[in-house]
Amino acid sequence: MNEDKILKKLVEQDGKFDKVFKKLVEQDGKFERVIIRVVDIDEKMKGLATQKSLDEFKEETSQNFDKQGVILQRLDQERLFMLERVKRIEADVEKLKVQLHLVPN
Repeated sequence: MNEDKILKKLVEQDGKFDKVFKKLVEQDGKFERVIIRVVDIDEKMKGLATQKSLDEFKEETSQNFDKQGVILQRLDQERLFMLERVKRIEADVEKLKVQLHLVPN
């Protein structure tokens, strides 16, 4: 009789273990999908810029803008000097025209 009770309990426990095992298999499938998703996200994140790379890009861009600003300032100064030089040359040409009698007084 005790053996029957023990066997009955063992069969009950076996059924409970089967249910637990099925749940574990279900959870394993869910975890597998989560792991695949995490791997996908990890792969996508490898292509994203890091803060360090953004800071480096920002610094490099800032330096390039500074260099271009210096070049533009120099070109602007050269333009102003050339404009003044052209004015002086035009004035000299007008004086020469008068001296050579190419223009009526």
